[in-house]
Amino acid sequence: MIAHYPDDPPPRWHNPVLALGNFDGLHRGHAKIIDRVRRRAGERGGTPAAMTFDPHPPRVVRPDKAPALLMTTAQRLEALARAGMQGVAVVRFTHEMSAWDPETFVRTVLVEWLHVVEVWVGANFLFGHDRAGTFSVLRTLGARYGFRAEKIDAVRYKDFVVSSTRIRRLIAEGRVDEAGALLGHHYFIDGLVVHGDARGREIGFPTANLESANELLPPAGVYATTAAVEGIEHPSVTNIGTRPTFGAAGGLRVETHLLDGSRELYDARLRLSFVQRLRDERAFPDVDALKGQIEADCRAARRLFDRISL
Repeated sequence: MIAHYPDDPPPRWHNPVLALGNFDGLHRGHAKIIDRVRRRAGERGGTPAAMTFDPHPPRVVRPDKAPALLMTTAQRLEALARAGMQGVAVVRFTHEMSAWDPETFVRTVLVEWLHVVEVWVGANFLFGHDRAGTFSVLRTLGARYGFRAEKIDAVRYKDFVVSSTRIRRLIAEGRVDEAGALLGHHYFIDGLVVHGDARGREIGFPTANLESANELLPPAGVYATTAAVEGIEHPSVTNIGTRPTFGAAGGLRVETHLLDGSRELYDARLRLSFVQRLRDERAFPDVDALKGQIEADCRAARRLFDRISL
């Protein structure tokens, strides 16, 4: 069940054990908090729940510095539900709320609206005006208002601390395989297949042109990807770019070629997951040279998928 603050009445969740955070990307660190909340809710006979914010607080507090997000709100809610959260509270973040001190937020939202019995946060979670709400503040307020506060230490993967900020940077650099390792799943975007100008079909490599609401695209280049259509994953090769061989104008396009045979995809919803970057986008002297390169890209992607047994 999804409840929106302040628009909805208080949800009647029994003894909610709450994961509190932004949860952008739902990476390995977030997964650890979610797992702990599920377990604690089971032990207490309570409701495992998550609270997140929409819009993302930096959009309101410092819009010029707000990052492009890894997930849309709909994707985040879907991922939290899939991870076992029986309730998700979405807090509508406003300028007025950004001026609240930590106690006002805790009393108004966590205690009076949600009636939490336990709250879990990540190592770096801060809240309230000027981000004054540290974990020790949350724990003190919990003692005052009758809920338990706990935190999960930063999660490391190999040598790196897992964070949404680091993952965003890796994706922006095209290092989608490393981003996927920190996420615990491939980075993906969702979109609708729209009509292009059929260039790919003309040269023997029909492509699906994806229109997506996701904010963060990997940089121009060619990627080994998987395309999920109606729940079925297809190995694919995706070009992000401006198609310089055809002198195309306009912004970046996302064009995906399914390796397991063409099928009609117009108006289909598609989830595109980025597995590995294959090469930079570049202009070719003629269409034959481009076709030869696309064939090589498809071979490289097939070899990769054979190796990771997609």
